[in-house]
Amino acid sequence: MLDLTLLVLAAPIVLPVLLLLVLLIRCFDGPAFFVQDRLGKHGRTFQCWKLRTMVVNAERILERHLAENPEARSEWETHQKLRHDPRITPIGRILRKSSLDELPQLWNVLRGDMSLVGPRPMLPEQLPLYPGTSYLQLRPGLTGSWQVGARHSSAFADRARYDDQYAAELSLWTDLQIILATTRVVARGTGQ
Repeated sequence: MLDLTLLVLAAPIVLPVLLLLVLLIRCFDGPAFFVQDRLGKHGRTFQCWKLRTMVVNAERILERHLAENPEARSEWETHQKLRHDPRITPIGRILRKSSLDELPQLWNVLRGDMSLVGPRPMLPEQLPLYPGTSYLQLRPGLTGSWQVGARHSSAFADRARYDDQYAAELSLWTDLQIILATTRVVARGTGQ
């Protein structure tokens, strides 16, 4: 109920912003949306939507960058992210910093693939790097305790600790606290 109520309330603001961002991305080159398989509750795969923040041939560029830079490879293997990612477009940097690239995931929430709050959705190939079990018991979220806690300062495997804590404290109150904390994180522009 919380997901649907907040979606309906946010729609008049989110839809025009999303349309404007789609047009802006399309002005540069390539598609506006990026769709990727992610793991959902009980290990079910779903297509997760985002605004495209990377160049069109991002996977090839990542492979080449990691092959040429051992420090970047080590960072990638630990965090599954790069602080200085050569694939990100100039507009993509702004979208990521503001977390606006995540807006299309509201469609995933509406479809029931995701919730507003829960563990961040992971790629199927990342599951072996995840030492916990809570992720598969919960619906992935647009935001979650890891997002507002250690978003960019922890190793990928540390997400399991945050997901376990969220599962243990699962309640409407917990979700409301995480949503409030998310607004503060987004307002500070800490996205990468």
